[in-house]
Amino acid sequence: MLRSASALSVLLTLSACDNSARKAERPARVVLVAPVRYAPRAQTRQFVAAIRPRIETDQAFRVSGKVVRRFVENGQSVKAGELLATLDETDLRLQKEQAEAELSAARMALEQAAADERRAQTLRKDGWTAQATLDRQKAAAEEARGRHQRATRAVELAKNALDYASLRADSDGVATAIFIEPGQVVAAGQAAVRIARAGALEAVVSLPEAFASFAGAGEASLSLWSDPSKIYRASLRELGGSADATSRTFAARYSILGADEKLALGMSATLTLAAKEQGVAAALPLAALFDQGSGPSVWKVEEGGRLTLAPVSVLRYEAKTALISSGVAEGDRIVVLGAHKLDAGQIVRPVDAEAL
Repeated sequence: MLRSASALSVLLTLSACDNSARKAERPARVVLVAPVRYAPRAQTRQFVAAIRPRIETDQAFRVSGKVVRRFVENGQSVKAGELLATLDETDLRLQKEQAEAELSAARMALEQAAADERRAQTLRKDGWTAQATLDRQKAAAEEARGRHQRATRAVELAKNALDYASLRADSDGVATAIFIEPGQVVAAGQAAVRIARAGALEAVVSLPEAFASFAGAGEASLSLWSDPSKIYRASLRELGGSADATSRTFAARYSILGADEKLALGMSATLTLAAKEQGVAAALPLAALFDQGSGPSVWKVEEGGRLTLAPVSVLRYEAKTALISSGVAEGDRIVVLGAHKLDAGQIVRPVDAEAL
């Protein structure tokens, strides 16, 4: 029995020595490393923009009716006062003739009432009529004057309605949308033609929520997809007060400084926003960060391949990277993958990620 116990003790000792030897012979863990590089903290983002006019209005008829003819096409340039479309004028002309007839009758009635008033005044002066008769003639004359005035206004309204049957452009510009066709019956105020006024052009862009407050604080520039080499300066003119219910983005309009003939309505462009931030920061992969509950840290590879844990100060988390301001020095090699599988003091064999 004693011999068996001694033999077991020897076997356990030999096994422990064998395991220690295997651990000593095990090669160092291979880790992917990258050097830390600091750069100015100017945050730059690019967004898709569209060139739009500063003022764009929907032209509409001020009376209802049936569209007889349309004189403008989508994309056509128009001048102020140019005819865009017309309505059927038959009923409007009849209304005008009716108003003119009523005016003629009111004019004759006014002349008769005025003559009766003058005769009554003469008779009253000579004592041949009573004061009540004169008062009745004065009242009739005043009523005739009121009817004549109403008939005059009715003729003016009928003339205006007839003129409103012709839709004319209220300013120089370009027709960007057509909403009517000949034969269509439209209501008063219904949009017929959309006119983009000639003048200043703007870049319209949808900004994510994170960039709403940043929209006017940075420097903005614009480049056309058709000519990326040409850069235009831009400044924020308007920012939507609420986010779009579907896309959760804010509509922003940027004035284009130094616009030239290369800019045209509807063109696609890239709006670049650069923040005016001070200091420097280093962009590290999110996989390089390791948090044991005391804050974000990174594994720094020292000379000889030994690992040390270095706490860092994170400025901002982004989609794939984290911007840090301190904690590691320029050129330090840090582990960029598999940080949660490492231990302090562990010896590793670094492989440069930039060389892969």
